[in-house]
Amino acid sequence: MSTLNWQKSSYSQEASACVHLAVAPSGEVLVHESDAPDVILATTAARLRPLITRIKTRTLSASAPR
Repeated sequence: MSTLNWQKSSYSQEASACVHLAVAPSGEVLVHESDAPDVILATTAARLRPLITRIKTRTLSASAPR
């Protein structure tokens, strides 16, 4: 079993809750928050990319189409 290389978001501050990402051997992108490290979401880069883009451009809203 390989060890995952978790990387902290560059937007996270040192003492705050952080989002971590890792790439699984299967190619899935894994995401977890430092406050709940045992809760891991799995997705693909293609599905994660639009979310990250909307967060960076501040165009994410609760009413956005899915």
